[in-house]
Amino acid sequence: MNLFGKKNYISLEKPETRRPERRMKSKEPSIPDGMWIKCNSCKNIIYKKEVTKYKLCPNCEAHFRMSPTERIAITCDEGTFEEFDVAMHPKNPMGYPDYDKVIEKAQKKAQITEGVVTGRCQIEGHDTVIAIMDSHFMMGSMGSVVGEKVTRAVEYATAHELPIIIFTTSGGARMQEGIISLMQMAKTSAAVKRHSDAGLLYVPVLTDPTTGGVTASFAMLGDIILAEPNALIGFAGPRVIEQTIGQKLPEGFQRAEFQLEHGFVDAIVKRDDLKMTLYKILKMHRPTTGYANFDPLREDDSYEPTELMRERSVKAKPMQAWDKVTAARQMKRLASVDYMDTIFDDFMEMHGDRYFRDDPAIVGGFAYLDGQPVTVIGVHKGKDLKDCAARNYGMPSPEGYRKAIRLMKQAEKFNRPIITFVNTSGAYPGKEAEENGQGEAIARNLYEMSGIKVPILCLMIGEGGSGGALALAVGNEVWMMENATYSILSPEGFASILWKDGKRAKEAAGVMKITAQDLKELQVVDDIIPEYGGADEDALTSIANYMKGNMKKFLKAQQGKSGAQLAAERYERFRKF
Repeated sequence: MNLFGKKNYISLEKPETRRPERRMKSKEPSIPDGMWIKCNSCKNIIYKKEVTKYKLCPNCEAHFRMSPTERIAITCDEGTFEEFDVAMHPKNPMGYPDYDKVIEKAQKKAQITEGVVTGRCQIEGHDTVIAIMDSHFMMGSMGSVVGEKVTRAVEYATAHELPIIIFTTSGGARMQEGIISLMQMAKTSAAVKRHSDAGLLYVPVLTDPTTGGVTASFAMLGDIILAEPNALIGFAGPRVIEQTIGQKLPEGFQRAEFQLEHGFVDAIVKRDDLKMTLYKILKMHRPTTGYANFDPLREDDSYEPTELMRERSVKAKPMQAWDKVTAARQMKRLASVDYMDTIFDDFMEMHGDRYFRDDPAIVGGFAYLDGQPVTVIGVHKGKDLKDCAARNYGMPSPEGYRKAIRLMKQAEKFNRPIITFVNTSGAYPGKEAEENGQGEAIARNLYEMSGIKVPILCLMIGEGGSGGALALAVGNEVWMMENATYSILSPEGFASILWKDGKRAKEAAGVMKITAQDLKELQVVDDIIPEYGGADEDALTSIANYMKGNMKKFLKAQQGKSGAQLAAERYERFRKF
């Protein structure tokens, strides 16, 4: 197949740079050209020199639309951008009347030959392929050349084993190219699939607007999806929805913040923070081998408990099973995010299940463990009553489990070890959870985790309630904190079902074998993490040091193991029961 010899394309010289003709509006005040601009968000008239290179409104920080040239200037290292396919220009595949004039007008307005600029560059020294769509060119509509240039950029990235970043902005399909425009959705998506199958990183950055066929193809297929604040993102634009079905849309519908809440983007990043965010992502996803690439300067770090914690540990009174149930449920007990913040460096949280919602009960993302990239996932109950309510008291919904397994599969793709922190009374049992497939989501996690080909370490840090906890605890090793619990259901539930008396919960706790010590005997857990008198703020440093030192030992022990071996060992660990 001769990809570069299709009849739909001819090469033209870059059109001569000319200013578009001014359009005078008789009933509107005249704004001197080049001096003032209007913010469509806050409606203020702004002196142009007050707008920085990031094109942010100085009053409300609204993000103005940018040209590819402007985008390259703030994203790429100076002098590193090398453009691909500079003069590619379409014929008229559908014979649309005066299409050549439409194209010529768009070229004069945008000062580029088509609606996307592609090339290779460096971002803080990291090589990457980049594509930037331009809303000034026919509203970034995806015609055959846009699709072809994007596809070629992805193919180049695949062939040269490079990541690719695509800044999307589009009103959708290019109507003048009809069905040929529609075909670009399949073509670009197929190219992204090949790039992903090669184990390479793809990051779309969704800017205002990203709609139609671009949203329904390569814009939503990234490993990590970023968005600019308040960007319009959707398949059918608001006007199409209102005109087609007569439905009035609520304020904020389809904006970036809406899409974050509904699980379709990982993070919203302000433009002046974007280059550094992209750098951190590119750095995290550099090819590595093995699972113990620790910073040699950290080898002498001490992971011993403080003297105070040693004293507290000695003075701690023995606890019965019910005492541990009570301790595990305390609001002041250290949460997953406490350990994540203390143990790991540069944690970057990712959001969403890509289907329906972002579940705040599950916190996940990637970070460094003394230089080794890891994926970290934790169930978070909340730190106060308001936070607990927002996080549904640490009871994950199906969306939470789907987010977790999405991040685990991503970790597998990029050869990152997985570390989970589990503290939940159980999966959320509500009506909505059942409607959205709670059982299937838990089953899917058990299914997928069993075969993941990177090391998985699971830590039970509080309550471990039934299948809702197990869904994040199918690990090569499972550790449990000294005063945590892990059980088939709550002692109250156990007593109610077997003894028809929920008031016998204390008695039930004693016979259920739910403590770390009991479960170590049963080989359900592999290690017991000391609490040094109780898992509170005072003990955080000592507990975190214990965890960190032993995490490094665990990962060193996985060195040299193949993915198949890691999955086989995990299978045998649970097969024995």
